[in-house]
Amino acid sequence: MKKLILTLMTLVFSFGILLAQDNQPKSELPSITVKTLDGKSIKASEFSNEGKPYVICFWATWCKPCMMELNAMAEEYDEWQEETGIKIYAVSIDDARTCQKVKPLVSGSDWPYEVILDQNSELKRALGVNNPPHTFIVNGNGEIVWQHIGYSPGDEDNLIEMYKKVVKGEDLK
Repeated sequence: MKKLILTLMTLVFSFGILLAQDNQPKSELPSITVKTLDGKSIKASEFSNEGKPYVICFWATWCKPCMMELNAMAEEYDEWQEETGIKIYAVSIDDARTCQKVKPLVSGSDWPYEVILDQNSELKRALGVNNPPHTFIVNGNGEIVWQHIGYSPGDEDNLIEMYKKVVKGEDLK
């Protein structure tokens, strides 16, 4: 009986953590410098979508779920762009050993995203990203209003629904 109660408490606690991860309080992006794919420096706090919300997806070349997520979003991106004006920043967390794989992979994938390199993992650490894929929605004021960890087929549908709510100014809770 004690084992069952302990197991149930663990499940409830774990579920609470997952819910909390998707609905964090608003916070702003830090002024950490990262690089664009062509080597230009940009501060994360300067990411923008002309006053509209945008999405930041942390990914890595070695992460299969990341590739699935970015490819799934690429299939919908033109329609999403037309409907909502969405902009996606795909932030690679590949380190010095694997970062040389990013540009060829992106070129071969034909992703419509702005690809950013966080080679030293400074932005990753500042935003508490532990495992990719980790996706954030940032509102037009530069505040993180939603995040999701991991990827399962169909998560892209949830992302765009949340994005639409942010565009409309709806509460995500």
